[in-house]
Amino acid sequence: MTSESFEIVIKGTLSPPVAAAFAGFEVTRVDRGRTHLVGPIQDQARLHGLLEVLGGLNIELISVNPVTPREAEK
Repeated sequence: MTSESFEIVIKGTLSPPVAAAFAGFEVTRVDRGRTHLVGPIQDQARLHGLLEVLGGLNIELISVNPVTPREAEK
């Protein structure tokens, strides 16, 4: 099964213990009070699981965006 890369943008920053829930994701930037995480998501179940973690921790989700291969190289 192949995985697609996604960018998850949240309001605020993640503490190291919370960031551990996003193993395999890289913080690509933090600006204007938003954290951008980029990493692979194998399927919709994994995506929903990550979104549930964010919701359970009351972390505000800004957006979830697929990343094209060209964007992933930046």
